[in-house]
Amino acid sequence: MSDLLQRLRGRGWRMTSQRRVVAEVLDGDHVHLTAEEVHLRAAARLPEISRATVYNTLGELVALGEVLEVSGVGRAKRYDPNARRPHQHLVCAGCGTVRDVHPAGNALGDLPEAERFGFAVCSVEITYRGLCPACT
Repeated sequence: MSDLLQRLRGRGWRMTSQRRVVAEVLDGDHVHLTAEEVHLRAAARLPEISRATVYNTLGELVALGEVLEVSGVGRAKRYDPNARRPHQHLVCAGCGTVRDVHPAGNALGDLPEAERFGFAVCSVEITYRGLCPACT
């Protein structure tokens, strides 16, 4: 379960009604919504919220490092509130569903020194792609 609202309150982030509703929509287990999906859900709770406000809030949350932007090949970006727990993503090539996965091992440690080309590697992003049960 995401703890996005708790993290934002802890940072002293100014919690306007619009920001709060965007954070509430994102907060949850395995939530990877597009900006449009965030707007639709936010508007159901707060009808006067604009699409621009949703996009601006998502941009702020990504810049703060509180939400991850997950890109799908040829698909809209999705937003992941699980920014504090190390994980990878499993993406359906059919419908675009994104799930958090926690494979065993250390992806950073698995990269041989000879393959680092002198880089001081500090993070790894791995995306597993396949078809979900509904698309197979």
